[in-house]
Amino acid sequence: MDIRLDTYRKLDLAGLPSRRVDVWLPPEYAEQPEKRFPVLYMHDGQNVFKGRPSIGPGWQVTENISALSQQGAISVPIVVGMTSTLNRIGDYMPQKAYDKPGAAAMVEKHFNHLPHLPINVVSDLYLEWIVKLVKPLIDRTYRTLAGPEHTVMMGSSMGGLISIYGLCEYPDVFGAAGCLSTHWPVLGDAMLDYLREALPLAGRLRLYFDHGTTDLDASYAPWQEMADQIILDKGYQLDQDFVSLVFPGAGHHERFWAERLQIPLTFLFGRPA
Repeated sequence: MDIRLDTYRKLDLAGLPSRRVDVWLPPEYAEQPEKRFPVLYMHDGQNVFKGRPSIGPGWQVTENISALSQQGAISVPIVVGMTSTLNRIGDYMPQKAYDKPGAAAMVEKHFNHLPHLPINVVSDLYLEWIVKLVKPLIDRTYRTLAGPEHTVMMGSSMGGLISIYGLCEYPDVFGAAGCLSTHWPVLGDAMLDYLREALPLAGRLRLYFDHGTTDLDASYAPWQEMADQIILDKGYQLDQDFVSLVFPGAGHHERFWAERLQIPLTFLFGRPA
């Protein structure tokens, strides 16, 4: 598939590492010039459209969206891919959970096998950058449906954490989050405590979670089960505004996320029956 991207490189916010923003417009955007479109904001944007040679074809997001469009299964979104940086862990680490007592020491222990990895926790700045710089640019440049019910954030691993964090911090901006293979163990109880405090009650938002059962994903089940219970206690209902799935045999890799991407896309952008 020939993919044409609009690329933006000078959207910088003081204190935040610089990164590229790529925008994909579905074919329907040109074919239906009067129509407005929902928007999907995706973390680790360098792996969304064209994966690095070491990981293969990446998420195959355009192929998956196009396939669902041909089936008439979704309201086709514009996709905004925001690349990660060398400070990826710090960019995506939920700051208010990280600031809880004992959380920073837990993070340091979690990554003690990577002693030279920079971790400068700036996730609040990262979300501010999306909300105050990126989204306004997208909304004034393209025909978007700008309300939260049409604005979705998605990521995997640490990108799953920042997606649910972004939804909690900006529920009037983002109406849904897709969190694949969410890396709960890095913050453990601190992230669960944050969810208890900050996740809005059910009624306006939609939440999608999943994980596999091998390599890194093998440690996620107990944490996801505890997060699921918090979400249910907030009034969310399974298969209505909340989904949590397990994919036996799936691991922690873009190949697996690409294979099941149509499931969260259908939940997040599906057309009403």
